[in-house]
Amino acid sequence: MGKISTYLICCALFLVGCVGSKPIDRKATAETKALYQNLGNLAKKHTLFGHQHATEYGHGWSGDKDRSDVKSVTGSHPAVIGVDFSGFSGRSPEAIKSAKEALRQNVVDTYNRGGVTTAAWHFSNPISKGGFYWVDSLSLPAVKYIIPGGQAHEQYKEILRGIGEWAHSVKGADGKLAPVIFRPFHEFDGEWFWWGKPHASREDFISLWRFTVSYLRDSLNVHNFIYAFSPDNRFHSEAQFLERYPGDEWVDMVGMDNYGDMGRDRYAVDTAAYKLKILADYAKKAGKLAAFTETGLESIPDTTWWTNTLLPAMRKYPLELSYVLVWRNDTRSPTHYYAPFPGQVSVPNFLKFYQDPYTLFEKDLKNIYKRRKFLGVF
Repeated sequence: MGKISTYLICCALFLVGCVGSKPIDRKATAETKALYQNLGNLAKKHTLFGHQHATEYGHGWSGDKDRSDVKSVTGSHPAVIGVDFSGFSGRSPEAIKSAKEALRQNVVDTYNRGGVTTAAWHFSNPISKGGFYWVDSLSLPAVKYIIPGGQAHEQYKEILRGIGEWAHSVKGADGKLAPVIFRPFHEFDGEWFWWGKPHASREDFISLWRFTVSYLRDSLNVHNFIYAFSPDNRFHSEAQFLERYPGDEWVDMVGMDNYGDMGRDRYAVDTAAYKLKILADYAKKAGKLAAFTETGLESIPDTTWWTNTLLPAMRKYPLELSYVLVWRNDTRSPTHYYAPFPGQVSVPNFLKFYQDPYTLFEKDLKNIYKRRKFLGVF
């Protein structure tokens, strides 16, 4: 077989392998497409480490420029910085404006450094008291009210317009919009949020998801979002995982939040690994990205948790996970933290986790917003 024939066959195989390697938004920005592609490529050998609110505040501090507890321990920020759209509604106009500006600057700073942002949405109930949690006797099941045809649908559209306006404002030093992995309505299979399974029918939840994506993407021209679908850890099969799945045309990334199997309720590493395998196998089949969207052990009293629990859960099977994110370090609480800070008992083990070639931190990322033109080059 000649060199040209061999080259053509290799190209064909490469293209087959790239089916589904684009975001669901056909008009996604070049940087968003590149991030999507590069996350998929990196996941073949690595997983990015993420930390919620890492650069906004940490254990005993808040608002310090270019600081994170992870950087204080390792010398590098996490590769993925978690933020939240919680301040974008349910507050005074002045508070919302301030929250949007602070978050805009955070996302732009992360983009300029070459890091990745993922946004959760602890969405305050738009039609009743109770905040984002479900509170008996206070909360109303808002999903059915805010979907198309619902009494509060126009109000929901106004909230989304605020998100859309913000999405158009996050321009980096290069003049480009910073991509954001948007993860709305997470842990929807639980009962603790007002959008949770007991408070919304399957059909209404799917309607809410599809409308949210469609309105942002098609009506508000938001083209720098990657959409992530992440239940909690209550599934044990692909069918259960997909029970409220809105369809492949509405999702870019699949993941799960799992604290229960990772030491909070029990140490069930094999169970956690199997659940990751379920979602990662589906992602591969459907041409999606996969991630461990939330996990952690509060206070990290287990001095070897990073290499004896977290890594084995992710590496028991040959999975392609784009990132793993641990929850926040509260600035005031002496016990509510999920990443180590200088002097914390798990620091030595976390440094082993940091040094493992499998894990990537912000310093390890090279041009993640640029498309790769050649095979095997990273």
